[in-house]
Amino acid sequence: MAAEEKHGGNSTDSLVALIARARDISGGEGRGLPPVERWEPPFCGDIDMEIKADGQWFYMGTPIGRVPLVRLFSTVLRRDEDGKTYLVTPVEKVGIRVVDAPFLAVEMTVEGEGATQRLTFRTNLGDVVTADADHPLRFATAEDGGLKPYLLVRGRLEALATRALTQDIAALGEVLEIDGVETFCLRSAGAIFPVMPLSELDRLSA
Repeated sequence: MAAEEKHGGNSTDSLVALIARARDISGGEGRGLPPVERWEPPFCGDIDMEIKADGQWFYMGTPIGRVPLVRLFSTVLRRDEDGKTYLVTPVEKVGIRVVDAPFLAVEMTVEGEGATQRLTFRTNLGDVVTADADHPLRFATAEDGGLKPYLLVRGRLEALATRALTQDIAALGEVLEIDGVETFCLRSAGAIFPVMPLSELDRLSA
């Protein structure tokens, strides 16, 4: 109960304090991301913050329009084994809601082709990540039957490709044999990412 009260009746003050702590640990340009995966602070309850499916951040039902503030929050994001997403500092961990993925992949560059192909993505918050064995692509099916590619950005945090980018990704696919099954796949940085068996390819409607 105490944790809920801390981020309930005094939510504005709590958010201001959280912003200040995030700024302290994130620093300025040239500094790396804070080591949120190593911190084990106490859980201090949930706050009324949500990342919508389109990547827009909201606090108490109001869009957070300041991009630098959203970027600041993104540096202290962590998704734990319980499947929930938190803002984490050395002294506290607060839960937020994420409708789909915390990031959007909005741009892709392609280098090479075939086995030497490298796909590098930029997220809506400025992360630049090359799909590889440590940052795999995975593919899900949307409710409308379309393809939903996700890229692992860091930790357990993923970026969902925009619909327009999904079409570009799908255009780079090729058919390879995986465990004896002809499979539609993507290659990047020496890794192969299965999309779906070739027999199911007609499901694609992205």
